[in-house]
Amino acid sequence: MATRAVYPGSFDPLTNGHLDLIERSLRIFDELIVAVVTNPAKSALFTDTERMEMIREATRSFRHIEIMVFEGLLVDFVRKVGAGAIVRGLRAVSDFEYEFQMALMNRKLREEVETVFLMPHEAYSYISSRLIKEVAGYGGSVTGLVPPGVERRLTEKFGRR
Repeated sequence: MATRAVYPGSFDPLTNGHLDLIERSLRIFDELIVAVVTNPAKSALFTDTERMEMIREATRSFRHIEIMVFEGLLVDFVRKVGAGAIVRGLRAVSDFEYEFQMALMNRKLREEVETVFLMPHEAYSYISSRLIKEVAGYGGSVTGLVPPGVERRLTEKFGRR
């Protein structure tokens, strides 16, 4: 039986840490859905469409991956797409408490869905989308921290060369 997992996130923007987790997930699961969270209450730097395009571009050579946008409860989305697991990344101990609470709540809401925690490669353990936006916004280099297409879009977004 094929195993399908969902890797949710804002991916605003996609980082090399996210890509690392996508690759690791595809070694474990037969199919992976990268689920771009849309939240009308939050203002994202990139639109849902732009985030999906960046992920598609960066994962073009990957097989058994699908990129989708979702809104609402994650467990409802997981049920809708027929997945049995949620993939979450843990960069540091500080991520654990929040992710642990979310995993327990998701288990309460849908007991049969497992949450799998993966650690990114240590080279990416300090990278977050928030930090990437901050560095790029001040004109700093994000080369090697994000895929080239994302770096280009950040440059365009912040009007720097």
